[in-house]
Amino acid sequence: MPFKVGDTVVYPPHGIARIGSIETQQVGEDALECYVLHIITSGATVIVPATNAAERAGMRCLMSTEEVEDVFSILKISQKVSQRTWNRRFREFNDKLRSGSVLKAAEVYRDLCSLQEKKQLSYGEKKMLERSEELLVSEICASQNVEKTDIKQQLDAAIASQ
Repeated sequence: MPFKVGDTVVYPPHGIARIGSIETQQVGEDALECYVLHIITSGATVIVPATNAAERAGMRCLMSTEEVEDVFSILKISQKVSQRTWNRRFREFNDKLRSGSVLKAAEVYRDLCSLQEKKQLSYGEKKMLERSEELLVSEICASQNVEKTDIKQQLDAAIASQ
C-alpha cells in the first residue's frame, strides 16, 4: 500500500484528509483493505478501498515544493478568456476540478479570475472560483505549513502580475 496511517493526503472528492487507520472491511464475500480518512475541512470520515479504488478516485500525496512553484507559474501566465458558451466552459472547468490535479485547479482559478475581470461571473462560476481557490489554498497550506491568509495574498499577487 502506498499510504500509511498518519499520512496527510488529498482525496479530490473531499479535499485534504489524514489517514486515521487501515482496516479490513467485509464487502459481500470479499475482505477489502480500506483507508479510513478523516477529512480535515469538514471533520467527516470516509472509507476508501486501498486497492485501485483509491487510485481511481485520485487519492494522492500532498504537492511538493516544486509543484507549488508550478502552481504559481500557471497563475502568472496570462490566458485568453474562453469564448465558449457558459455551460461548455462550466463543464470543462468542472472536469478539471474533478480530475484531482492541483495544476488543473490552478488553471481553473486563473481562467475564472481573468474572466471575472471582463464580465460578471454566473452563480455557478462564482462557486467554482471559490472551490478552486479553496482547493489551492488548503493544499498549499497543508504541504508548506503556511497560514491561509499568506497563501491567499500570494495567489492574489500572482494573478495581479499577469
